[in-house]
Amino acid sequence: MSTEPAFVIVTGMSGAGRSTAAKALEDLGWFVIDNLPPGLLFAMAEEAGKVKLAADKVAAVVDVRSLAFTTDLNAAIEELEGRGVRVRVVFLEASDEELVRRFENVRRPHPLQGEGRLVDGITRERGILREVRANADLVIDTSTHNVHDLRNKIVAYFGGEDRPGLRLNVVSFGFKYGLPVDADLVVDCRFLPNPHWVPELRPMNGLDPAVSDYVLGQPGAKEFLDAYEEVLQVVAAGYAREGKSYATLAVGCTGGKHRSVAMAEQVAARLRDRGMEVQVSHRDVGRE
Repeated sequence: MSTEPAFVIVTGMSGAGRSTAAKALEDLGWFVIDNLPPGLLFAMAEEAGKVKLAADKVAAVVDVRSLAFTTDLNAAIEELEGRGVRVRVVFLEASDEELVRRFENVRRPHPLQGEGRLVDGITRERGILREVRANADLVIDTSTHNVHDLRNKIVAYFGGEDRPGLRLNVVSFGFKYGLPVDADLVVDCRFLPNPHWVPELRPMNGLDPAVSDYVLGQPGAKEFLDAYEEVLQVVAAGYAREGKSYATLAVGCTGGKHRSVAMAEQVAARLRDRGMEVQVSHRDVGRE
């Protein structure tokens, strides 16, 4: 287990699930403080050290309080890293439509909407957080997640902090439903014949052996997997050198039901065979 001091900052869009993520970390034994101003991050880390809290189980949830949020957060991170604290930023994201739905369900205004509309507050917050999101170590899109899904994802990423190395999430998706916004790498499997046009395979998905065998037996499938596996070795090594702990690999086809599911499972299996820690999810299965 690494003895290097670590500090996790949970931030992101209001309504995207920061409180759920904080509760999940607490359930895993983390010391978590919510709604902490960025300027107090170093003081909190210092106090955590004084009371001998586990160095790799301290987290703070921070949100937008002013237009100086990004500057304050960047300064706090620089101060922490300058004192030898390893900082990782988790950014929670959701689509505008889903955020509007969530705020309307709880009948609360957005913290930045002022006298304007709900969407005005969301747009303003997204603009303030653009740089933070771009520099985050881990981006989680909760648009299609309920509280249990988000909790499971936090547990998958942080439930075994004593295990070193890059953690990968391979997600299949359908291009017709949009790209996963938290993807670090995206590949397209639409070059393969679509099982949708095979009557006996149409009702199945890529987890069914008949569909998987059909997809993997097509010309180019094995060659693609071999080449992508080699690319990912280079990328993973680069991520490790840059200190990146998490990455999401998105594998797409038209509807996210057949080809992308079968290929995502194969990508994950190959990476596991190389000793990597991999989670697999299928965003759009059952959506049609």
